[in-house]
Amino acid sequence: MTGSPKTQALEALIEAHATELKLPTVKRRFRALAQEATREQQTPVAYLAALLEAEHQERAERRERRRLIDARFPIIKRLEEFRFADNPSVPQATIAALADGSWIDDREQIVLHGESGSGKTHLAIALAVCACQQGRRVRFTTLAGLANELQEAESRRELARVVGRYARTELVCLDELGYLALPAGAAELVFQVISERNERGSLIVTTNLPFGEWTKVFPDPRLAKAVVDRITHKAHIIDTGTESWRFRHGLQQRARKRT
Repeated sequence: MTGSPKTQALEALIEAHATELKLPTVKRRFRALAQEATREQQTPVAYLAALLEAEHQERAERRERRRLIDARFPIIKRLEEFRFADNPSVPQATIAALADGSWIDDREQIVLHGESGSGKTHLAIALAVCACQQGRRVRFTTLAGLANELQEAESRRELARVVGRYARTELVCLDELGYLALPAGAAELVFQVISERNERGSLIVTTNLPFGEWTKVFPDPRLAKAVVDRITHKAHIIDTGTESWRFRHGLQQRARKRT
């Protein structure tokens, strides 16, 4: 602390009150902002507004970081990082419109269909990150990861709790539908989650299979049809194409290294 004993006492009082009221940004920044307010000859109201705005902004940033952690993304991807020029199959205007999140308010779905390397997971994560930034609860999982989680919950007699948690989440990203067939019993458990979420929350699904081939994942044809019906209801179906821009980009990088 610096300044007169009276100033030091007031600063100590501010720190104590900020701690009690759980205002860490106020505690950390009130001196610096006070000095800035003095230099710029701000009014006391302007100083107070700046101090509270700093607290509000940092709280919002902490909440966003918490939502990103809770979503369990394997890696953070952003829409501005997606190379639309490398994949003209992806409708950039449609993706930009979906980024505002209004489709989540309307309990709609997104199905990203395309070959491996065409950008499905990148787009899914990027749109889900936008949802986190809008204050929504999000959960990312692969289809295999969800099946394993549900089977383990069933063995612990906690299935209802886990299904309920997925049902309450505003947006669930279900990645890699089509790479592996679901084991015995798991298909019904996954369907239970999808059914519970029907018209209650939104889904983003990535798949490399046409809908007619989802029986490769859900062996019972009736169950596969029911899954398709629920996921495609009020869905934005986006085809990311058949060319792997990731593979092409890798070839370009290796060619540059050789030269």
